[in-house]
Amino acid sequence: MSFRIKVSGAAEAAVETHVPQLVADLVASSITAQDPALWGKAAEAESAIRLGWTESVSISRPLVPEIEALRDELRAKGVNHIVLGGMGGSSLAPEVITATMQAELTVLDSTEPGQIKAAITDRLETTAVVISSKSGGTVETDSQKRIYEAAFAAVGIDPLERIIVVTDPGSPLDKSAREAGYRVFNADPNVGGRFSALTAFGLVPSGLAGVDLNELLNEAEAISIDLAVDQPENPGLILGAAIAGTSPLKNKLALVTDGTHLVGFPDWAEQLIAESTGKEGTGILPVVLDVVSPELSAGYADVQVLRLVDDAHEFHLLNRDKHEGEILVSGTLGAMFMVFEYATAVAGRLLGINPFDQPDVESAKIAARALLDNRPAPTEPLFTDKGIEVRAHGDLGDAKTVREAITAVLEQLPADGYVSVQAYVDRANYPQLHGVRDLVAARAGRPVTFGWGPRFLHSTGQFHKGGPAVGVFIQILQAPDGDVVIPERPFSFGQLIAAQAAGDANVLADHGRPVLTLTLTNPNTELEHLFAAFN
Repeated sequence: MSFRIKVSGAAEAAVETHVPQLVADLVASSITAQDPALWGKAAEAESAIRLGWTESVSISRPLVPEIEALRDELRAKGVNHIVLGGMGGSSLAPEVITATMQAELTVLDSTEPGQIKAAITDRLETTAVVISSKSGGTVETDSQKRIYEAAFAAVGIDPLERIIVVTDPGSPLDKSAREAGYRVFNADPNVGGRFSALTAFGLVPSGLAGVDLNELLNEAEAISIDLAVDQPENPGLILGAAIAGTSPLKNKLALVTDGTHLVGFPDWAEQLIAESTGKEGTGILPVVLDVVSPELSAGYADVQVLRLVDDAHEFHLLNRDKHEGEILVSGTLGAMFMVFEYATAVAGRLLGINPFDQPDVESAKIAARALLDNRPAPTEPLFTDKGIEVRAHGDLGDAKTVREAITAVLEQLPADGYVSVQAYVDRANYPQLHGVRDLVAARAGRPVTFGWGPRFLHSTGQFHKGGPAVGVFIQILQAPDGDVVIPERPFSFGQLIAAQAAGDANVLADHGRPVLTLTLTNPNTELEHLFAAFN
């Protein structure tokens, strides 16, 4: 089977409560028919132009030979390294697809100068770059396009031969790229970015990297009929009810990968669920965990565990491995994309919100742009501890060390709260920084999310501002080791990422959230102290 699901405990009770009504209301067939009335009158205008993902398989089929032809053309010219410049849904789906299907793709979803420098000097002579932006006005992808244009030109390579654009038809990027002579793939404009895994945004970079796109689409097609039929066995209805229908609501969803071949899938599901449901003071907060993360044994009443397992595990038939109270899912990648998208739409209906808008995402972008336009002098740190600068929105009491500052912000954590760790650092050079997540979770005694900045601003950033106001936030920044100028822009990459971090911190503070900012002035020498402070 392409998808299997097993529920128990509160999730099973939620399925028994809600699925019969969802079937009676013809929700599954109505989603497939793209009925915008499912989420209430206020959501109709947005929903009417955001349900194209239900037919992504048929719409995307004609793209496959075009993508394959371009891949063969590039390879014939010696181009065998694909870079993707994209943010949020534009980068997370291709990252999962290529990692799961074992194709090499370099994902550039950052504005950190060190990561930018490393990318543009990596195999440039044999590189092609996909620039993906739904709106066509994303500042990160515009900056990435500009720096690659300059890098290619500097070594005598025509950028028109190496840069491929993916965007919505009629977007500013669509118009400018076509006028300049770039190869452009248009995506379905009736699909939001986080639902775009099986559109041009997911398929173009993945196909150019070598993925068998027909296999992926076949997997999605195989589950489509099951998702469209109004029946109690519909996996989209079951999963949607399990994650959004418990009473009282378990509004934190722990996503854990247990022996599955789906590499990085929880990161994609995190942005889909968080951005779709985190608004109007409600929502489901996904928390991506490892199999040994503290939350799994903590027994938090507001946390529902969803475990991705392999079919080979036979859903843990041994009694000791049944994982009572959890949601167990298994499936092929294409099927998983489709089921989770349907389930998220169902969750929106159960929560009484519009799953297709993102009303709070723009606030952080506006704040960052304002800082870029004015570029005030950096605020002085409250204090510096062994090279780590400490700043804060909120009261740190008489803290004089990084450890004391962390303690002070965690003391502001509500009983039903969560901690968000946000790392605006060079992810390629310091991947070990993700390890602080488990340390914070053990110390805080509450669920902890981890996001690489600025990419999370395009996904979970919506939940931080629009979801329940129970989060506390810890930013980790690094002082750039040299900067990178963005061609024909009045700001550099270093100034851009600093403005993005500061802008988001300001917006969170305006929403009454405490924010602790820790800046590493020399990460190579200060990471050990940082880990010790979190422990």
